[in-house]
Amino acid sequence: MSATWWLMQGESAVGELRQYGVDQPVFLCHFTPGPAWETVRAQFEAWSALRGQDPDGSRTAHVIRSIMDLGLRLVPTDDSPSMALFTECILRIDGHTARLRY
Repeated sequence: MSATWWLMQGESAVGELRQYGVDQPVFLCHFTPGPAWETVRAQFEAWSALRGQDPDGSRTAHVIRSIMDLGLRLVPTDDSPSMALFTECILRIDGHTARLRY
């Protein structure tokens, strides 16, 4: 079974995620950018580029906070409840692939 979600910012579609596999506990997805992708792209690219040690977690926290501040949510196409990013699920987007955990 595969699932599909819309990544939304308010009423604007940021992109679509289509599950193609599972690497427990993560759903592996294809990501298709939507009309509002350019407004959030830099924050996701910053998280994707985060490398190296982060002993106190401050670099990671800063990058994640910038994404949380966008007010993004995932809306499943099966009428399940939507999920707020980094409150109810974690989403990492790298190019045209995404990893979702909830």
